[in-house]
Amino acid sequence: MELRMDGRVALVTGGSKGLGYAMAHKFAASGAQVCIVARNGREVSEAAERIKLETGSDSLGLPCDVSQADQLKSVFDACIETFGKVDILINNAGHAKAGEFESITDEEWQYDFDLKLMAAVRMSRLVFPGMKERRWGRIINMLNTLAKTPAKGSAPTSVTRAAGMALTKVLAGEGAPHNILVNGFNIGLIKSDQIQRGYDSKPREESFDEFVARAGKKSVPIGRYGEAEECANLACLLCSDDCGFVSGAAINIDGNMSPAM
Repeated sequence: MELRMDGRVALVTGGSKGLGYAMAHKFAASGAQVCIVARNGREVSEAAERIKLETGSDSLGLPCDVSQADQLKSVFDACIETFGKVDILINNAGHAKAGEFESITDEEWQYDFDLKLMAAVRMSRLVFPGMKERRWGRIINMLNTLAKTPAKGSAPTSVTRAAGMALTKVLAGEGAPHNILVNGFNIGLIKSDQIQRGYDSKPREESFDEFVARAGKKSVPIGRYGEAEECANLACLLCSDDCGFVSGAAINIDGNMSPAM
């Protein structure tokens, strides 16, 4: 199946690396114009240029700290000024943060909610009116498997992601009459910049590929880590006209790692 997204505009937060970049690149390769957002201005500009060079689609890279409401509004306005609309929103920005409950400060709780939940709330609120007016929209909230199966020592991320899953269902219900489809991706162990940073944080005798191969065989039922492109392929399908009846779902992309469906 060749999926085409010609005429669509996608906005991807956390889009300069990892899963966000892979999704933005896939959308652009399928004909969409893309706006990618990330904190590092140089990195996001270079990523946008690389997408344009490799796919031929227009791309825009904008620096933004998504935990700041005023910066989100500026990014949205810049995207509208350049492309005229936002058809697809991928709320991807965030990082893994976990610790023992009693050690987590109010400030850490607040930052995690601002970065992961409130960024998705605010950006979705910005794109919803235009999507309703055009009677077409797609939103994917990037979550993780802890949203369904939180474990001890997994806060604040597990709590924030569970709230994001609830947000996904609320938005799907309100968007359904307007052909706005909203889904969540519960991500497991996928090769990404976060995994790379974890590998780089300690001295290693094995290469990154050897580390990932060993960890995948040990931790993932399917026997390996996922590839960012596999996530991007599913995102492209769900955000295309070829998949117009899936909404309000929290989809595990985890090689059957999570015990919850």
